[in-house]
Amino acid sequence: MPGTVTLNTRKIVILGSRSVGKSSLVKQFVENSFSEDYYPTINTTTTKTITYRGADYPCEIIDTAGEDEFSQLNSHYAIGVHGYILVYSIASRASFDMIQIIYDKIINYSGLPEIAAIIVGSKADLHLSRQVDSMAGQRLAQRNNTAWIEASALRNENVGKVFELCLAEIEKGNTAPPPSTGFKWPKCLVM
Repeated sequence: MPGTVTLNTRKIVILGSRSVGKSSLVKQFVENSFSEDYYPTINTTTTKTITYRGADYPCEIIDTAGEDEFSQLNSHYAIGVHGYILVYSIASRASFDMIQIIYDKIINYSGLPEIAAIIVGSKADLHLSRQVDSMAGQRLAQRNNTAWIEASALRNENVGKVFELCLAEIEKGNTAPPPSTGFKWPKCLVM
């Protein structure tokens, strides 16, 4: 049934400022294509199975509208979410500065001390317009105990790795066996 979330499905939300390449990363990952045209995203959900450590994980990927400092982060993005991909453009210092604000909003909504997340420096192909150096991205990730990577949807560089690292962050805190191990969930599950 399309749109149905199974017990093993991992819900991943992609957040960041407007025009940082969130939708391009998703399109490249899911469809293996890139569009030069910019169409602002309202909210879209796609699904794709990610293989990680020999196990298949169905993932629901939620691509969101861009955030700004005054945007209200929807609590929908904190409830039932397993992992976050927080995206900034290496060519925009303002989008980088928004990552900490977004991260703090998620922590506030979720009530958790930390979240499974990866910080992504997108548009890595724009190195001549770089406003955020790699070390700044790495320091931000270390400060928030998240993974970090730079990627380019245009060149399809590290795009798959973004989603694999997000899944790795999710599974770091998961004690349940992976879905492909033959594990059978009990008929009655109390949460």
